[in-house]
Amino acid sequence: MDMDNKLHYVAVTGIVVRNGKYLITKRSDKEKAFPGLWTVPGGRLEQADYINNPKDTVDAWYNVLEKVLEREIKEETGISIKNSRYLLSLAFVRSDNIPVTVNSFYCDYDSGDMKLSDELVDYKWVSVEELNKYPLISGIREEIEMVDNQIKKGGRSSWLGKYNDKGEQSMVKGV
Repeated sequence: MDMDNKLHYVAVTGIVVRNGKYLITKRSDKEKAFPGLWTVPGGRLEQADYINNPKDTVDAWYNVLEKVLEREIKEETGISIKNSRYLLSLAFVRSDNIPVTVNSFYCDYDSGDMKLSDELVDYKWVSVEELNKYPLISGIREEIEMVDNQIKKGGRSSWLGKYNDKGEQSMVKGV
């Protein structure tokens, strides 16, 4: 794989929780990454997300990813979120050979009515049990299950990102 090591996207995704259900969105067939599949809202970090704002310290901006998540969810769905919490990170290489690092968060619905951007063609508020009805981007179901476990059972689960020989996910219960 011949990749330009200078170009690398940083992205965020948000698992939005509302009344015990999770927001999933369907990507347009025109999207470069994962066209036509269901996922959770999110998007890329852009330099404008922080460079034009005052720094929080002499040298740095804080909570940049959380602010990007708020912006992206508002742009893609029309809703506002609150209480963003880090879940995990992952990396993949797009079909055009651009590497992407994704920081996944979970958050609570705050306000607003759904109004989808052109990047998305549908949305659903679903329970964990309903997830198998939708062709999801690989790993999204497991991430939502992790959040569901944290909310309903307390504690924290971590997905090892591996499947056993039966195609089942490997989860680790942590503290």
